[in-house]
Amino acid sequence: MLQADVKQQLQAIVGQEYVKDDPQSLVTHSYDGTPMLQTLPDCVVYPADTAQVAGVMKVLSRHRIPLVSRGSGTNLCGGTVPIEGGVVLVMHRMNKILEVDLENLTATVQPGLITKSFIAHVESLGLFYPPDPSSMAISTIGGNIAECSGGLRGLKYGTTKDYVIGLEAVLASGEVIKTGGKLMKDVAGYDLTKLLVGSEGTLAVITEATLRLIPPPKAKKTMLAMYKDIYAAARTVSKVIENRIIPATLEFLDNPTIRVVDDFAKLGLPLDMAAILLIEQDGDLETVERDIARIEAICREEQAARVTVAASEEEALKLLTARRSAFTALARLRPTTILEDATVPRSKIADMVLEINRIADKYNVTICTFGHAGDGNLHPTATTDARDQEEVHRVEAAFAEIFEAAISLGGTITGEHGVGLVKSPFLEWKIGPAGIEVMKAIKLAFDPHNLLNPGKVFAKESRKRVVIDRG
Repeated sequence: MLQADVKQQLQAIVGQEYVKDDPQSLVTHSYDGTPMLQTLPDCVVYPADTAQVAGVMKVLSRHRIPLVSRGSGTNLCGGTVPIEGGVVLVMHRMNKILEVDLENLTATVQPGLITKSFIAHVESLGLFYPPDPSSMAISTIGGNIAECSGGLRGLKYGTTKDYVIGLEAVLASGEVIKTGGKLMKDVAGYDLTKLLVGSEGTLAVITEATLRLIPPPKAKKTMLAMYKDIYAAARTVSKVIENRIIPATLEFLDNPTIRVVDDFAKLGLPLDMAAILLIEQDGDLETVERDIARIEAICREEQAARVTVAASEEEALKLLTARRSAFTALARLRPTTILEDATVPRSKIADMVLEINRIADKYNVTICTFGHAGDGNLHPTATTDARDQEEVHRVEAAFAEIFEAAISLGGTITGEHGVGLVKSPFLEWKIGPAGIEVMKAIKLAFDPHNLLNPGKVFAKESRKRVVIDRG
């Protein structure tokens, strides 16, 4: 619990009703989308604007009280679990679209705005905001920025970092900074905008964002390609890109995921396929039709057992919704679902899936794999039971080996979920000791007293590298 005088100071800033330390509020904000992680904060605060965030931060800075800023808590790396107590700053009151600038094709928004609501508003104006994380129905723009969220459209359009062109943020001292703006060119000093995107709340509290918008595609088509051979599916991915075709969406589902998704969404998918590719192309109608025809030909050249093109927008939406629901479908199988992400070069997709399957067999655990094949980002997902500590230990060992396998194939430990608490012991595997020290120096410059989301990104001790025995 906070000291009474600190609580009173916070209440004076945001209002008595927006400072909560009742058991329900503390428990509600003690966990996020990551399984098996929970720590109670001392207090939950709901600011209404940047001035209130700055005021709260100044109080906490004086008293050296840690703060975790939070949106909807959908992240999967333990990023918003308040492991050192302190204050959880919930941004949901700051949920406005402040401006849509049609002359500059930008939008200025507050961090608590729900992603899907923002996308719907922008599309109603005839514009397009491409980042589309699977959690967009409940995740916030601020959370997307903190984690540099990806999504199904990342291959063609990029991720959140490619659309954030300006930020307003509050430092650990309570000072307010502004970075970037409605500019297509700006090289005045270090790019603090890009530094804050993906910083996971460890450098500053984002209070406003200026986002780049683009014209929407005029047409789109969606297709499914089904394979008996996982290597044939992987070769198709490489061949499509090699032919200078960049689809809007190029998703991969392995056989266990196909079975679960079909049971959940009732699509009538063939359950004897080793892999399915979900492919969408958009753009002008002539280009879309040409690309889809060429992609279909490539799929058949690479021995796809079946290729179907969605006959209507409703059918296409159903297919995309089914892919977005893969995690939800898998979560029905066992009490605990651990969704991870690892990224490899596109050409290594099949090798990585086979490694995941080998590792799952080695540790006798169930792991289904789906993900963004076009950009090499896979989501190996373990279904388990947190009450079975022996099985959970095997799952954790399996994922450690999966991360090592990704790195050995030229990949990385996380493509879009972030480091947070869960991946921090593995970060040194990817960036090395010198990289860790550079990042720590940046953290120290922004947050000298380690008040912002402490305990995240930097592990107290790095994990020992796994020695992979491929038998």
